[in-house]
Amino acid sequence: MGLAGPPRPRSVSNRPRGNELDELWRTPSARRDRCGPATAKRRTAPRFIPVVVGAEFLGLGVPAWLLLRTGGQPRTSVAAAVVLAALVWSGLRAVRGRYSDRRPGGPPGVLSTIADWLLLMGVLAVLCTVTGDSTGPTTAVTALLPGLPAGIAAQALWRGCRRRAVRRVLVVGEAPGVERAVRLLASRTDHPYAVVAAVPVGTLPLECGVPVPGRLAPAPADDDVSTVLGGAFAQDADLALVVPGPRLSGERLHRLSWGLHEGGLPLSVLSELSGIAAGRVRPTAAAGLTLLHIAPPLRRGPQSALKAVVDRVGATLGLLTLAPLLLLIGAAVRLGSGGPVFHRQTRHGQHNRPFTMWKFRTMVADAESRKERLLAANETDGPMFKMRRDPRVTSIGRLLRRTSLDELPQLLNVLRGEMSLVGPRPPLPEEVSRYDERELRRLAVKPGLTGLWQVSGRSDLTWQETVSLDLWYVDNWSVATDMGLMARTLRAVADGRGAY
Repeated sequence: MGLAGPPRPRSVSNRPRGNELDELWRTPSARRDRCGPATAKRRTAPRFIPVVVGAEFLGLGVPAWLLLRTGGQPRTSVAAAVVLAALVWSGLRAVRGRYSDRRPGGPPGVLSTIADWLLLMGVLAVLCTVTGDSTGPTTAVTALLPGLPAGIAAQALWRGCRRRAVRRVLVVGEAPGVERAVRLLASRTDHPYAVVAAVPVGTLPLECGVPVPGRLAPAPADDDVSTVLGGAFAQDADLALVVPGPRLSGERLHRLSWGLHEGGLPLSVLSELSGIAAGRVRPTAAAGLTLLHIAPPLRRGPQSALKAVVDRVGATLGLLTLAPLLLLIGAAVRLGSGGPVFHRQTRHGQHNRPFTMWKFRTMVADAESRKERLLAANETDGPMFKMRRDPRVTSIGRLLRRTSLDELPQLLNVLRGEMSLVGPRPPLPEEVSRYDERELRRLAVKPGLTGLWQVSGRSDLTWQETVSLDLWYVDNWSVATDMGLMARTLRAVADGRGAY
């Protein structure tokens, strides 16, 4: 893909600035076919800052004005108090970096907004004491309470604006590292980074198809900085992504960072750590060294207990709410194809423990005995068996698979504690028997009714992509991640991609 228009040289004074490559490994999404550079039309998030600030200002100020006016206080006093509170709120948010486009990790979440609101209460309490304001604490808290959901909504808007802002990336490094970075960034769309060019170290050719405006010598040279800056200006890049290697590390990388920052070009360094969510990484410094502390995956603690409660409550509510639909589907399966309504199958769950999984039957009654004759027609690699047009699937079964309604009886497995609402796909015993050590790690958590595999293409994914998605979840799951995946499941069910 080419650039959107001819290259436009830029000076140091108007060089755009932005945040670092903060979340390269977010929650993964569906694979894309291309491995080359993506089209990158520059869009910036900072232009939305006035909208976000204004939304928070009005979201706190207008409800507070209306509530305080009902108390019969003088209009001038109410206006002054409301404007002061709104200004303090916006000021606190700005000081704490909530509107910063450079803030690592993106805008804050719900807990951070609650912390800001509590801090606002403390600051206003001090101001009321100093000025002798007569507004009661209950009245003040009630008047300012609507500012809390307004702040959460405004930050959700800011997060969406940040995700839509495209960063034009120039990759610098040795050819193999550049190839890997370009391939990974092009394989997903859940990040704002688009590679527009590369500056390789040495003479090895690149096969990823990105423009090469220059090359660095194998050994450190005086023109390292000018070569990278020249390539960035020529290709209109606004971020340099350096892939460290034997020929680009230590003092050379340090000097390059000095020169790029002096030239107004933001710099990010690609870590060899992959499949680790940014929230688990905490940088610290010791003896002049930069250390990255990696938090262990969640296995016990409050979040695990909360997940278990959400699973049981969600399964109970789901079974009660969907009972009429379940009865209707059961009748359709029985009348449409004869035979049993449910298909019971042995699967392996957490810590490789077998359990009986329930589904609505979508195949003919003797489907298992016919599988041996269809193995040669398997359309996926790895231990899984999948056919896009499996002759064993009934007509009502195709509809159930297309809408994922055949999975609803697994709510019983969730209620019994054998499965979770969100988790990896539960494997068959014959699949587990072929697992290697890496693939067995998928069984470190409970399998799920939905998960990354289900929302990322399902059967359209290769086996290795399926394993990578499941391992990402095993290492990085959280209750917030589960909530997001359940929301994405609704879109995946409506789309139906990979469901067969």
